[in-house]
Amino acid sequence: MAYELTEQKKIGLGLIGFGIVFTFLGVVLFFDRGLLALSNIFCLTGVALLLGWRSTWNLFTNRANYKGSASFLLGLFFLFVRWPIVGIILQIYGCIALFGGFWPSVKVFLYQIPVLGWIIQYPVLQLLDRLRGSS
Repeated sequence: MAYELTEQKKIGLGLIGFGIVFTFLGVVLFFDRGLLALSNIFCLTGVALLLGWRSTWNLFTNRANYKGSASFLLGLFFLFVRWPIVGIILQIYGCIALFGGFWPSVKVFLYQIPVLGWIIQYPVLQLLDRLRGSS
């Protein structure tokens, strides 16, 4: 396998999964501020465990990623001052700006998951590749 999953990386993936679930619940329950804050804690800790603490720090403080980092942190601020819709929109933009370069690695990882990889390999990811313009 191209990517080795250590125990720390498995925990990081689990925390990111919990973060996604809590984000979904927070949005479904009318932008519940507590659930959205908890999802941010889970996601940030999961990314730190998955990439490593130093790599995560370098990712957020890299000069090329300042726009994404500022947008993500500003979204977190708006979440805490009770403007969750604006906060979520800014955080989504920040995540796309920060983690957009990881898409090829994520795609290879998703292809190697036994059942899920077979399902998403054809219709979903090929549609996304067409939308991006890379054939």
